[in-house]
Amino acid sequence: MRTALCALGAAAALALLPAGHARAEGQEADRDFTIADPRITESSGLAASRAHPGIYWTHNDQDAPLIYGIDSRTGETVATLTMQGVGTPRDMEAIAVGPDGDIYVGDIGDNLDGSWDHVWIYRFPEPKVLKDQKVAAEQYDVKYADGPRNAEALMVHPKTGRVYIASKNQDGGGLYAGPERLSTSGTNVFRRVDDVPWVTDGAFSPDGGRLVLRGYFSAKEYAWKDGRLGDGGTSVGAPFQGQAESVTYTTDGSAFMFGSEGMNSKVVRVDRPGAASPSEEPEEPEKSGKPADTPGAPKSPAAQDGGEGGNATLGFLVLAGATVLVVGAKRLLRRR
Repeated sequence: MRTALCALGAAAALALLPAGHARAEGQEADRDFTIADPRITESSGLAASRAHPGIYWTHNDQDAPLIYGIDSRTGETVATLTMQGVGTPRDMEAIAVGPDGDIYVGDIGDNLDGSWDHVWIYRFPEPKVLKDQKVAAEQYDVKYADGPRNAEALMVHPKTGRVYIASKNQDGGGLYAGPERLSTSGTNVFRRVDDVPWVTDGAFSPDGGRLVLRGYFSAKEYAWKDGRLGDGGTSVGAPFQGQAESVTYTTDGSAFMFGSEGMNSKVVRVDRPGAASPSEEPEEPEKSGKPADTPGAPKSPAAQDGGEGGNATLGFLVLAGATVLVVGAKRLLRRR
């Protein structure tokens, strides 16, 4: 399914990528960059390092316990971490850095939508030195209070340290809150606290006041209030990518970094509405786009006003066709 999605996403990207998103690669930290490491072919999660400015942690969607540190100035891998003390991962889908400085990895994927009665979260301290090394990790067993499900988004609140998971379902998923503190001695039960659309990744803002959730074609940023979504969300103009799998905030909260799977995949910076980038003045209000996409696969042209003028009609046709083929491919895979 990943191959089909990549092809479809690439077609959509060529037709629909908004011109205003692209920025010069390299040279500066926290800008657009291309992941150069040939080992990274299915980058499924992205997290900005707290200890090393300009470094982003990622991992493949695979069964190897490897985490890669990528320098956003060059796109080169500057550290490969091998997790020890954990079992063989099944489907690593997400990564986040907590307020304690620890890295959390979500082995939470389940392409059969509920075939595993439990999933895992791995956790280890972010290394002080960037180099290839082994890291001792803790492993947490996780179950959902309302039964098994597929998920690709794991978020750690930067103030409370509570872990959240967003499940993935074409008819809409759920936002699940973990216990106040994870435990290695028993099962950690995650309970549904809110509804979410189709989600492939998410991240909390550095101040903990916002949560961004992305799908294959779009993303929304929500206010965070009392442990759940505080509003209906605001479109953040996500770029169209081959297989849109990851998102995180820059450490200063001024922008989003969007990633995707594939060889030499590109990570794209999108400034937050109203937030100036480090070397640029904020856009004048009348020049700012007002995309109205919602996370997840689009359902109708009326719900997909991307604010791209002449590209809108073409965009609707491409995305509608892509959505039909993606869902069809998924169903065919399930029958195998």
